[in-house]
Amino acid sequence: MVTLLGDPAFVRAAVATLVATLLALVIAVLIAVPAGLVLGSVPPVRRAVMTLVEFLRPIPSVALIPLALLTFGTGPDTKITLAVYGALWPILFNTMYALDEVDPLHVETARAFGTGRLGMLRRVALPSAAPFVLTGVRLSFAIALAVVISTELFSGGTIGLGQVVNVASGGGFNMDTVLAGTVLAGLVGYGANAGLEWLHRRAFAWSQPRGDAE
Repeated sequence: MVTLLGDPAFVRAAVATLVATLLALVIAVLIAVPAGLVLGSVPPVRRAVMTLVEFLRPIPSVALIPLALLTFGTGPDTKITLAVYGALWPILFNTMYALDEVDPLHVETARAFGTGRLGMLRRVALPSAAPFVLTGVRLSFAIALAVVISTELFSGGTIGLGQVVNVASGGGFNMDTVLAGTVLAGLVGYGANAGLEWLHRRAFAWSQPRGDAE
């Protein structure tokens, strides 16, 4: 792996996978957080769409790869779209159920000061849900990374770690490259999780048990 990190083609593949994962994660956050706030704060909407949500959530992104390749081709759009789909659910559900944990005293205090529904979401609900949202992002990064690499592996037409593994495993003679790509993917996931966990402790120390915050 150390040797391959000096290979520009391998580095480009690793960067392409990381960029696609981050882009998918950002898009998932932009979709899931507003949707989670609406579902968590408007009971009629929640009741109306939860059946559809619970139907879609268990469908694995990997099972959609053939359909996505047929629809979008083998370009980066395919792996990003599938990664967004896979990364949506932890963020959506963490945001939605976080609103159930909002302190009623905070809500009543905000209402006493004349805060409207939008103000309640922005000033009370979203700050309270933020630690849960970040936890969802931590989970979703690993999912997005796995989906991106899986799509690259199966499609074979888009640059990335999955393509490197696919090509290297073709004749069975470059299994060291396969292992190096796999280990690098694990290190990226581990580093991202550690960084987000550090951010969670720093930004939301007030939400941690006293021992954990210290």
